[in-house]
Amino acid sequence: MNAVTIYEYLARTRARMLDAVRLLEPEQQRRAFPIGLSTIASTVTHMMISEGYYADRLQGLDVPPYEQWPIRYESPPDLGVVEQVWRVQTDRVRGIVAAERDWARPVTWVSFPDEHGRRSRIGTTSGGLFTQLALHEVHHRAQVMAMLKLLGDDLPAGAALEDLDFNAWMFERVPL
Repeated sequence: MNAVTIYEYLARTRARMLDAVRLLEPEQQRRAFPIGLSTIASTVTHMMISEGYYADRLQGLDVPPYEQWPIRYESPPDLGVVEQVWRVQTDRVRGIVAAERDWARPVTWVSFPDEHGRRSRIGTTSGGLFTQLALHEVHHRAQVMAMLKLLGDDLPAGAALEDLDFNAWMFERVPL
């Protein structure tokens, strides 16, 4: 596994997803769907803030309670704000991933309280946490892709997302 290559794949396909979402009207970005986090705006915002959370955990940083986060998916800012924050964050996360030397390094933290006020000690490895970072984005990107498809005839030209598979974006292809 090459985490740097995997993160580069995320960054490239994320840019394509954001290109598609940018073509939507704000009301389309906020239209409710019966999947994911209900709207494209909320889902994209959740993807961005979650990546930052996982990156902070990879660095061993304390993460403040969710209520203190400046951006939350329940009230997503305009797409331009999300893109600006994510652009800076992408460079930061790319550096964190490139600097990691031990993907078996233990990573632990105490969870936020659940709905009953209980906390847990969470334990994984840096590789496990990076896997969550990557697969979490792919999971929610698939939801955005489905929401775009559900726009049907209202989907602007160029906003359809089709083949974002790893091999299509990252495998070397040499014409014969």
